[in-house]
Amino acid sequence: MFKIHDIAEGVQKGQLRALAKAITLIESRNVDHSLAATALLDELLPRSGNSIRIGISGVPGVGKSTFIEALGLHLTGLGHRVAVLAVDPSSQLTGGSILGDKTRMELLSRDPNAFIRPSPSGSTLGGVARKTRETMLLCEAGGYDVVIVETVGVGQSEITVASMVDFFMLLQLPGAGDELQGIKKGVMEIADAILINKAEGDNRPRAELARQQYVNALHLIKPKSANWQVPALLCSALHGQGIDGAWQAVLAFRTAMMASGEFEKKRRLQAADWMWTLVMDDLKELFLRDRNVEALLGPVQEAVDAGLTTPSAAARRLLNAFKRGM
Repeated sequence: MFKIHDIAEGVQKGQLRALAKAITLIESRNVDHSLAATALLDELLPRSGNSIRIGISGVPGVGKSTFIEALGLHLTGLGHRVAVLAVDPSSQLTGGSILGDKTRMELLSRDPNAFIRPSPSGSTLGGVARKTRETMLLCEAGGYDVVIVETVGVGQSEITVASMVDFFMLLQLPGAGDELQGIKKGVMEIADAILINKAEGDNRPRAELARQQYVNALHLIKPKSANWQVPALLCSALHGQGIDGAWQAVLAFRTAMMASGEFEKKRRLQAADWMWTLVMDDLKELFLRDRNVEALLGPVQEAVDAGLTTPSAAARRLLNAFKRGM
């Protein structure tokens, strides 16, 4: 039995156990838990919103976990409290997830001013857990003033993460060269900063060249804001180099966006988008749980698979079945 007020009070006092309980409640698929989670969020909402939300993505092997740990330790050293929401890829066959982020960020996980929460992505588009947004609010209510969301960096996940954070950071490897041509324009357009990681040793000249290539490419892309020029920076997370430069870019961005009014406007738009996303998700759940739809879904799916009916005709049959049950 979840005692909502007690959990909310514990979260506001910075109790890790209470925060973990709150997140477990948020992530639960139990219908009763969903109602309790809504009540909990309503109680904690006034205490949220006071962090800088940073999304971090990059190709596999770019060193996201190493970078996040280096950035997190740098920030706790400056007196910040840091929450890391790392979304692990779930198996499409078993639904299993590695959830190894605390192992990959061993030093940060032991820092008393840091909180790391790995979450399986499940079936959510792009590998971003549906409840990540609510979890951000809980962490903010718990006193964490920097919230980092790590995406697996595959497919649509970058777009999804960018829609829930203030600042989106894209990590790349040295030696862009031909790889620059393969970078999705859409991902470049949503980045607020590009960091070339592993810019150390023999990699340094290639990293410098890559940085210049990204600078040139960014000039060809229409900026998201007239008040911000996306920087391309070098860093070596392994050696702790360039980490403060990345953080200074985040601070400069926040200052520029707040001065122009874009910071609050973006958060309002994100909240509205979040609402409609949840509405559509819940409508889908209601649809799939409808008895008439459940009875028809298997045969209709088989008919589509066999080419006996068109997807549009199948969709109409399912929707008509749903309407009959209303």
